[in-house]
Amino acid sequence: MVVCRVALAVRECAAQVWLRPRRAGPARHALQMPACAVASTVAEKAPSKAAPLFSGVKLHAGTPEPLGPSATEVSGAAGVNFALFAGDATGVTLVVSDADDGAAVEFALDPAAHRTGGHWHCFLEGLPPSGVLYGYRVAGEGGWETGHRWDPTKVLIDPYAPLIKGRSFFGVRDDFERFQEKVGSIFRGTFALDEPKFDWGAGYARPAIPLQDLIIYEMGVRSFTADASAGVPPADAGTFRGLQAKIDHLVELGVNAVELLPVFEYDELEFQRTPNPRDHMVNIWGYSHASFFAPMARFASGGGGPAAAAREFKELVRALHGAGIEVILDVVYNHTGEGGDDDPYLLSWRGIANSTYYMTDTSQYVQLLNYSGCGNTVSGNHPVTQRMIVESLRMWVEEYHVDGFRFDLASALCRDPLGKPIPAPPLIRQIAQDPVLSKVKLLAEPWDCGGLYQVGSFPNWDVWGEWNGRFRDDVRRFIKGDPSCKPAFATRIAGSADLYHKNQRKPYHGINFVIAHDGFTLHDLVAYNQKHNDANGEGNRDGSNDNFSWNCGVEGETQDEGVLALRGRQMRNLMLALMVAQGTPMVLMGDEYAETRGGNNNWYGHDTAMTRFNWDKLDAQRDNFFRFYSGLIKFRRAHPLLGRAEFLGPQDITWHEDHWDNPESKFLAFSLHDRGQGGGDLYAAFNAHDYAITAPLPPPPAGTSWARVADTNLPPPRDFDAAGARRVETAYTAAPFSSVLLSAKAQQVTSV
Repeated sequence: MVVCRVALAVRECAAQVWLRPRRAGPARHALQMPACAVASTVAEKAPSKAAPLFSGVKLHAGTPEPLGPSATEVSGAAGVNFALFAGDATGVTLVVSDADDGAAVEFALDPAAHRTGGHWHCFLEGLPPSGVLYGYRVAGEGGWETGHRWDPTKVLIDPYAPLIKGRSFFGVRDDFERFQEKVGSIFRGTFALDEPKFDWGAGYARPAIPLQDLIIYEMGVRSFTADASAGVPPADAGTFRGLQAKIDHLVELGVNAVELLPVFEYDELEFQRTPNPRDHMVNIWGYSHASFFAPMARFASGGGGPAAAAREFKELVRALHGAGIEVILDVVYNHTGEGGDDDPYLLSWRGIANSTYYMTDTSQYVQLLNYSGCGNTVSGNHPVTQRMIVESLRMWVEEYHVDGFRFDLASALCRDPLGKPIPAPPLIRQIAQDPVLSKVKLLAEPWDCGGLYQVGSFPNWDVWGEWNGRFRDDVRRFIKGDPSCKPAFATRIAGSADLYHKNQRKPYHGINFVIAHDGFTLHDLVAYNQKHNDANGEGNRDGSNDNFSWNCGVEGETQDEGVLALRGRQMRNLMLALMVAQGTPMVLMGDEYAETRGGNNNWYGHDTAMTRFNWDKLDAQRDNFFRFYSGLIKFRRAHPLLGRAEFLGPQDITWHEDHWDNPESKFLAFSLHDRGQGGGDLYAAFNAHDYAITAPLPPPPAGTSWARVADTNLPPPRDFDAAGARRVETAYTAAPFSSVLLSAKAQQVTSV
């Protein structure tokens, strides 16, 4: 990179600072910016001929708001204002370069003119509104013991950068990133302030689907269309446009919300930065943000870059909304990709205001507190960080039109700057009360890696929903036949009133799931007793050991027809339990065709066939498992008794049970009653015994008869019939490890 200093500093002195080799390990002493490296307040010198793009640029004081870059006019002169919070810094230098980062100009900011409180700012008159890369060098006083991590040899990403430029193609190194082992790759902030306002289209409207009516489909952008079987153009594979091309599948499946694994900018090759047991891996989950404001640039079609990624993400949201599908983002505000002090990856916040942005305890040797399991924890309730997170969320709602957020390890955001749990966290409260954010879906993963488990007790202000981890565990245990699980299973089916029937919370505030991205797939849950994560390089030590799985008699792949039939029933049983339960259901991409990952329950680092959606396998299952899976989703959406807005009362449900206290009882049956909602009564029975149960049926409502909708023991297409073409008389036999769903029908149907 060619560097031109725009300051009245002595060049020799500047070289002593800017050319100092970067350390591979954490700093024990601060690198301080010499006084001669700070520009005079009157410095408006033009850059050298090495950077012709900036030949007419002049430096002015600028304004401290808004943070980040913004198009500005001063006395009729257009340019870009920059503002950065760096409250403890003693020196800040803005570095701008051309689109290839081949030539850079540095503007050292005199605090007398360019600092207001903790904000550093400047206005660059004549700077183009696009085609510019930028970052900051930040210096300060105090060493390691102060909690700061200064390193002015490093150009840092602006936390408020609206776009980020890095390598062009997912997982493919290039010259731009200038990768160095132990150091990492180059990322630069950028902007497209002259981008035309996005046209959302005439008649466009957000779906605005009530939470209780959602069927959420958890999915990853990259994995959905990266496989050749997707049939999308190569340039679109694994991108926002690739996903857009496959919206018809989501409609056919019946889901009406996608929950996208992280789409903020991150370094997918972070595991390859230093030699380690995981250095063969590529991060496809994305829980390692380098920005809270920029879309993942490598999700743009054909390596189109950050501005294209932003535009194409909006196009995707618009298309999903046009199909009646909401967009929920999985967001990671609990930690960043900068790691811990043992192996730091200096990108942004760490070098700008470490003890502001991260929970830091200078009284102990390991200063960065780690409630995320990833080396650092964002200090979400520090006022500066709180503001950043809230402004990030608002931007995604207002600029990109997303419909909600799932907050990864949200309990980490319920701690103070020293990690102590807070009963009423300011950040969580502000989000719940914000006039914009309170109107979108707010879903917490209500635990963290520090032992704070808040399922049913996450601070909520009657707005926040939660991933219901208790539902996952209790349903898995009952369906596989564990003893003493029936009361808990019934409680989960009825909407988890023990967890959510408090204040003004509703059953839909519980996000029910049996399968999620971090764990076994639905197929592997019934095919493996143990995780098989050897491919991850950690000796099978990573991933959860508590899966409540059952292999149905054989570990892994088998040709045993009896085992395969039992696995098919168990997958259907789990899906039926999820779809008839009160609460908001979530399913995982790939489960609709029974995807396997070979027993790997922690597959975050494999950009291979193991993790990619296989469209050929989907086609092979269209008339088999997919038909059952999709049919149940659509049945749930259509039936008013499923997905209720209020908790069930005695008049809404009848339990056909008298063995609640018997730990060996593994049969549960109940009826849901139509009291004017429509759709007719429903009867469901779950048999987790290894023998058949013949159960007497309750009388159906007057003028109706019971008709079979689902029986997981029957082969397709008899396993599911939404129309209920088969009448059931006074009793029904549930086969071992099977479940049944009946509907009260007024019309005459054929007897079984």
